[in-house]
Amino acid sequence: MAAMTPMSTAPDPAPPAQLDAATAAAPPAETSVSPAPQASDRPALETGESPPPDASDSRTPEASESPTPEASSPPTAAGIAARGRAFARLLRGGRRYALPWLSLRRWRVRLLLVGAALLAGLIAIAFAIGAELAIATHAALIHERPWLTLLIAPAGFAALAWVSRRFFHGTEGSGIPQAIAASMSDDGQVRRQLLSLRIALAKVFLTLGGLLSGASVGREGPSVQIGASVMHLLASRKRHRRIASSRDLIVAGSGAGIAAAFNTPLGGIMFAIEEMCRYRAFQANSTTLTAVIFAGLMSLAVLGNYTYFGRTLASLGWPDGVWPVLACGVAGGLLGGIFTRVLVASSRGLPGRLGRIAEGQPVAFAAMCGLLTALIGLASGGVTYGTGYAESKAALEGSAALPVAFTLMKLAVIWLVFASRIPGGIFAPALAVGAGLGSDLALLLPGEQDAAILVLGMVAFLAAMTQTPITSFVIVMEMTANHQMLLPLMATAVVAHGVARSVAPVPLYHALSHPWLRRAEKRVHEKRQRPAHPPEGAQGAGAPKATAEPAAGPTPAPPSSADAGAADQRL
Repeated sequence: MAAMTPMSTAPDPAPPAQLDAATAAAPPAETSVSPAPQASDRPALETGESPPPDASDSRTPEASESPTPEASSPPTAAGIAARGRAFARLLRGGRRYALPWLSLRRWRVRLLLVGAALLAGLIAIAFAIGAELAIATHAALIHERPWLTLLIAPAGFAALAWVSRRFFHGTEGSGIPQAIAASMSDDGQVRRQLLSLRIALAKVFLTLGGLLSGASVGREGPSVQIGASVMHLLASRKRHRRIASSRDLIVAGSGAGIAAAFNTPLGGIMFAIEEMCRYRAFQANSTTLTAVIFAGLMSLAVLGNYTYFGRTLASLGWPDGVWPVLACGVAGGLLGGIFTRVLVASSRGLPGRLGRIAEGQPVAFAAMCGLLTALIGLASGGVTYGTGYAESKAALEGSAALPVAFTLMKLAVIWLVFASRIPGGIFAPALAVGAGLGSDLALLLPGEQDAAILVLGMVAFLAAMTQTPITSFVIVMEMTANHQMLLPLMATAVVAHGVARSVAPVPLYHALSHPWLRRAEKRVHEKRQRPAHPPEGAQGAGAPKATAEPAAGPTPAPPSSADAGAADQRL
């Protein structure tokens, strides 16, 4: 059994001394274990030097540094096309930003808009200068011979009524309702019945004639119609030539007219937003800003940086100022709301025989209104003539006091001008009425500053009559250059507006705009339905004239605005 032991059994290990001797005598064998790295063989990250080329790499340094065949070969057609497309995209992106500055058509649009704004401002400024001259001329005539007003006023009222009705339809009244009515219509012919350069120029001279006759009219409402007419000249039926929509141009021109008339740029912008866009979204941002800015710049260049009523240093303290604010707000709201209802009712026709005379003999009725205006002017000592600007400014400065009956007399002469339908605004005379109201309330509130209460009365009556509280306090604040009265003015405007809304739910200018729109639509409809004249020689000498037979069916009614019916129901 011992002889059958397997041969694969491992031999006993040799002693350590024999292993060391065998290892020293044997030659070094090639092994795959690499030697330990020396200092020169450390990677470049440790020594900062680039490693030597590997010996196992068969490429020479020149071969490894030579470019690849793809890089050295010329670009292919696909690569050239890709680069061309990338360059074209770059050009299109640059052209997208460069074309607005390089396009001649865009610069033409901008220059036309700026030119129209400057023209509107220039006409408004010339209108303001002419108004001052007309008021001064009338005052000089009346100062020498006060009885002359009994001749001048009736004759002037009659002449203005005849000229405006005979030659210049659309110039009657304030001008703000016409601008609002034009902005509500989408028919270009209807808009041209209310806004045109011919109407604008006629409005200037006819309003100056009213001031020369002693009528209590203002130039601010006509300035709105003038600015809207000038800006509406840019309206084009061709889409590619259109600067802006007709509605936006009318809104922008209205704001420019207010800004140039009062030198109140913020008031012009707020008027465009609050009055002209009362029932729709305001979208004429850049157009309105451009028009107001350049109209204001024209005013600054010609008239300088003036303030309409001068600088007023009046102020109200807290809590003592609460009672004047409430008193002026409530009284102004009631008076403004009642007067609005009177004006709206008068625009629809006067009752009885007086109404028949006004409709059948408008020139004679205007002469009667002029005579009554002259009599009231004589009874008041001449303070009710014109816009009332000089009297209001003197009362604010404390150099003269307004009579106690000034408010009622001024309301009477404003109504006479409105009923006679002669051209002229009621915006500035409304400020004079407010000043008279404040003067009367100051007598009941002793210990307060009279000038401050006068300013509160102005903003209260204006906010109540026009129902534009923001526009009212902004305009009055800019007119007096008194920022200390900002909070009292805001509070008074809000109170007056709330009281007036309960008395007259429809704003004055919008209630007056719907009849203007219906009349303009009726004239356009009649013009379109008018039969064409037959050519000469078409009929025989002895043949009777062919008359146009009425079409079968009912006669089509002229188009009307839905808003007009809604406003009538509300009133």
